[in-house]
Amino acid sequence: MTATNRVERFAVCAPGFEPVVAAELAALGITGKVEAGGVSWMGVDREFYAANLHLRSAGRVLTRIARFRARSFMEMERHVRKINWTPYIEPGATVDLRVSSRKSRLYHEGAIAERFARFISEEVGGVATTLRGREAEEEDGGEDAGSGSGEGDSGAGRGSATDSAGQLFVIRFSRDECTVSVDGSGDLLHRRGYRQAIAKAPLRETLAAGILLAAGWDGSTPLLDPLCGSGTFPIEGALIARHIAPGIANHDFAPRPNAFSRWPTFQPELWERLVREAQAEVRERAPHSIAGSDRDTGAITAAHANATRAGVEGDISFDVRALSAARPTDNSTPGLIVANPPYGVRIGDTRPLRNLYASFGSLVRDHFPGWTVAMIVANDGLERFLELPLEELLRTGNGGIPVRVLRSPEVA
Repeated sequence: MTATNRVERFAVCAPGFEPVVAAELAALGITGKVEAGGVSWMGVDREFYAANLHLRSAGRVLTRIARFRARSFMEMERHVRKINWTPYIEPGATVDLRVSSRKSRLYHEGAIAERFARFISEEVGGVATTLRGREAEEEDGGEDAGSGSGEGDSGAGRGSATDSAGQLFVIRFSRDECTVSVDGSGDLLHRRGYRQAIAKAPLRETLAAGILLAAGWDGSTPLLDPLCGSGTFPIEGALIARHIAPGIANHDFAPRPNAFSRWPTFQPELWERLVREAQAEVRERAPHSIAGSDRDTGAITAAHANATRAGVEGDISFDVRALSAARPTDNSTPGLIVANPPYGVRIGDTRPLRNLYASFGSLVRDHFPGWTVAMIVANDGLERFLELPLEELLRTGNGGIPVRVLRSPEVA
């Protein structure tokens, strides 16, 4: 494999966000194909590196290195022997194999992993292998759990994405078809690095960014989250508004580590050039106000700390404030009010939340004329208390809970 070879890539995302990722790739000049659980394309290394650097709503980016059909171990071994592993691992490296199998004749994931490990070690030499079966998938955002496919996160266990320092290979059987992929991201892309302080029921960075993008917000209007918790919506909004790529979301705009930088075929000059280009695109300030408020003092303290680590503390106004007291901080133009209110599923009962949802609806109607609303809702019974004209943007999952992302037209 050379730098100019076009090979199949796959950007993994949570269910429902495939069109958002496809639009992000299109903005990078990449024409992708939407699949369940992500977007695929045929691309060279430059596109692969750029996707890892710039994608806001994807969980990881893979290179697919083999596809074949096998209904017996003998048949599978014949195909595995043909795979070239050397572009991705050095002799003596540590390898993490993640295997899933659904509706396939070869269903024993441990036995599949053991055979792959043996052939990798024989070809590369001295490889130490960690075998992982298909476990809980929530840690990688539930991409595979919600879609029924999308091999990028099959078998991701809670904490498993970073428990091993090895190179991750994802081996997925579905209806006797095997797809073998190598992960180029390393740590999951939602781990920007800034969110070390969290509030109750934190929102994943990729989910927050994806919702803002799905709602059509690009930083050209104000943004407010009146239930901001530890600040993920406003921080991701500030990154979008200032054109800060998520791969450099820190005070120094230094790139986060990626798994592909350890590959024998890694091109440091190309990567450094892409990083410099991303750094040159950063705006000095967000063009419009970005604000977050919450009645919890601890949540606002966490939000301040996270925004500081992300390098956008000067772009966001955080305040301790009850929902009913929230007001626009920029009257120059209507903007987007975004929220992830309690669901009444994991945190508390739905009955005390009825007033909260009713108050949110009243707040929008009374104080945010012309603004657009985007929010996450898990309970249809609570949704009606909003009394807002809402339309469904997409369905996904958050923290293992099925949710819908709703958007209203401008509120008159």
